[in-house]
Amino acid sequence: MIRVNPSFPSNPRLMLPRVYALTDVHVSGLSHAEQVELLSAGGATLIQLREKEMLPREFYPQAKEAVAVAARRGVQLIINDRVDMALAVGAHGVHLGQDDMPPEAARRLLGAEAVIGYSTHNLEQAIAATKLPIDYLAIGPIFATTSKSDTAPVLGLDGIRAVRQAIGTFPLVAIGGVSQANARQVVEAGADSVAVISALLSDPTRINEAARQLNLELRQT
Repeated sequence: MIRVNPSFPSNPRLMLPRVYALTDVHVSGLSHAEQVELLSAGGATLIQLREKEMLPREFYPQAKEAVAVAARRGVQLIINDRVDMALAVGAHGVHLGQDDMPPEAARRLLGAEAVIGYSTHNLEQAIAATKLPIDYLAIGPIFATTSKSDTAPVLGLDGIRAVRQAIGTFPLVAIGGVSQANARQVVEAGADSVAVISALLSDPTRINEAARQLNLELRQT
């Protein structure tokens, strides 16, 4: 488990694990709360609720239940995109995309203790993100992925290496097509953490086992 660089003035409560798990109702067929339960049983300590389609009135009860599960399991829970939902359900923070609320505004609303992550898709965006009031930046897609239909160009392992060299020790999460087969290569190329969806959720009967295996695979990297 990688602690955020102590020289960076970010949230000291954030522990960025090697495996950053995301939920997806469509991939798993399970509620967000059920996924949080299974992922945390497999060793996940930081989980992002990823929900792109539900209306707020549909997502709110699921997010609220997932927060309760995370509190019971001792897991940090991040809401994707929706600052208002993170505030409403008492999540630990939010993960923002390039077209979401600016990180500066989200920080003002959520406060200094909230965890804020930010998606980037190329070297220039990653460098710019290091100047924002965020706790980590994500870069991707690293490989081709089926989890999103509107992805930016694939970066590959060389892309990770270039970003790592450019941003120094700034906390870096790699996302997009990361699997059991290539996760170690991604970490060795410079990522502190790998964000994973399909590799953990595609078989809902073995989510906790998949999470446990990937955590074990990356424990020594």
